[in-house]
Amino acid sequence: MKTITIEGQLRTETGKKATRQIRSQEMVPGVIYGGEKEINFAAPVKSLKDLVYTAEFQIAEVKVDGKTYRCILKDMQFDRVSDSLDHIDLLELQESKKVIATLPLHFTGTSIGVKGGGKLVIKMKALKVKTLPKYLREFIEVDITNLELNGNIRVEDVKAENMEILNSPRIPIASVVMTRQLKQEEAAAPAKK
Repeated sequence: MKTITIEGQLRTETGKKATRQIRSQEMVPGVIYGGEKEINFAAPVKSLKDLVYTAEFQIAEVKVDGKTYRCILKDMQFDRVSDSLDHIDLLELQESKKVIATLPLHFTGTSIGVKGGGKLVIKMKALKVKTLPKYLREFIEVDITNLELNGNIRVEDVKAENMEILNSPRIPIASVVMTRQLKQEEAAAPAKK
């Protein structure tokens, strides 16, 4: 699994004045929670870009005050006007505690319906799961080979070992729909008889 290392500094002061000063130095205030105690830190904006601006699921190793914390991204806030990163929340991974994470879906295979002229429509790009940190992975693989024309793959069809999927089981994640060309061919076929 991809891991990003972030060098952070311990934050002792909190409040508007302190956070404005941190942001003026091109740093982002953040919190690591889920461990023994909350750790307030600040990290350079550039070091957080690979963690924040990606669709991949990654683990962050945050080094603060001589200690390293293995974390996952939990939440982030952006400035309403400038759209710059304002704050970041990280959840420390503890081997004995289950975590809730959003893992991207990775579709494999070529659908029977697509081979027959249909169009694959992806309806969900990620699933929310609850699992122990040792079972976390970069993505959940979904095989779409047997997906037929006008068929759906639903959340309940996804096999994720050692994970509890928290999304509603009846929600479709991918389907193969009929293209306009197929509809026209089907409409024209009975008229020829």
